[in-house]
Amino acid sequence: MNGKIIVENVTKTFKKGNVQAVKGGSFEVEEGEFFAFLGPNGAGKSTTVQILTTLINATSGKVEVAGHDVIKDPENVRRHIGVALQETGVDPDLTGREMVELQAYIFGFSKEEGRKRAGELLTIVDLTEAAERRIGGYSGGMRRRLDLALTLVNEPNILFLDEPTTGLDPSSRASIWKELRRLNQENGTTIFLTTQYLEEADSLADRIGIINKGEIVAMGSPRELKSQIGHDLITLTLKDRERIDHSVGLIRTEMDDVDVIQQQDKILLYVEEGTRQLLEVVRMLDAEKIGIIDIQLSSPTLDDIFLKLTRETGEGVKSRGE
Repeated sequence: MNGKIIVENVTKTFKKGNVQAVKGGSFEVEEGEFFAFLGPNGAGKSTTVQILTTLINATSGKVEVAGHDVIKDPENVRRHIGVALQETGVDPDLTGREMVELQAYIFGFSKEEGRKRAGELLTIVDLTEAAERRIGGYSGGMRRRLDLALTLVNEPNILFLDEPTTGLDPSSRASIWKELRRLNQENGTTIFLTTQYLEEADSLADRIGIINKGEIVAMGSPRELKSQIGHDLITLTLKDRERIDHSVGLIRTEMDDVDVIQQQDKILLYVEEGTRQLLEVVRMLDAEKIGIIDIQLSSPTLDDIFLKLTRETGEGVKSRGE
């Protein structure tokens, strides 16, 4: 069983608009690893997954998946992977059982083997009671669980999941998380997950890669990434939103060794000696008669490292409850 992924200097440029979606990324995912790929919308996550799963070719670079070159030997790559993309092709007129049996037939299972495999997988994803219902009547959560069953038909070494829980309610999301943990920990399946939910990556992944504007900007375990900040976080919410730009400029001019990020109606300050710096910033803004609605001092989270590395406003990246 080879569940390793090797990516070397991969680029992808789309001729239409001359857009370089991936800019020379290199990384490896070890066999049996749970790897999460994070990035804002348009960062290159889905393009990277499409390259790794042989759906599109890279412009340059080399990729090996499950021991096979994705360009030279795509058929063998496909035999060893399962793929669940954001948009899936299921027939709404088929039942859940019929859809899984059809997938088994495509992978070369006999009729009897396919029926048995479908029963096993529908049990795993908790769709046994809905197995004889038409897919057109499935909820979003049920469809995502069916997608997972379809990706597992061929018992893949590597599972690629492109934002599998987007739009799901908390209960459905928890169900998917539970099954992914089981596949990874009990079966040793390598999982490559793209997600917009930071807490999803924090909870599930052994290691996280962050991509922004086509470039890999960070790689490491959740703990390692959080430790990269190494500072306290001061979060300011101002009374007068029109004075945010002025406040940011003032802080950058007057305070040393402070990393400042403007996030919508908030100002984030990454500082050493947070308590002392908090008092200083309050005095400074008060002298300028800039009112503060709320001020918080905290330790950095995965959300903070993401914002610090990508300098995004937070759009396209979601936290629990949104």
